[in-house]
Amino acid sequence: MVKDQLEGLVSQMVERGILFNEAICEFEKRFIKRVLDRASGNQSRAAELLGIHRNTLSRKIDEYKLESNGHRRRSR
Repeated sequence: MVKDQLEGLVSQMVERGILFNEAICEFEKRFIKRVLDRASGNQSRAAELLGIHRNTLSRKIDEYKLESNGHRRRSR
């Protein structure tokens, strides 16, 4: 079922002319945000659930300007 939904989404994106990099960035941003929410903003736990290093997650949070623990990350 998920594969069918994903296939449909990919087809729509291709038809609408969405660029590959834009699609990847949007997917990554939403995926990370969902896992952060599930981990109640705990970045160490979220990184574990994502299977990535904690520093990589922190960099992605900054890059996408995602919120952590309900507070938006500030630019450095």
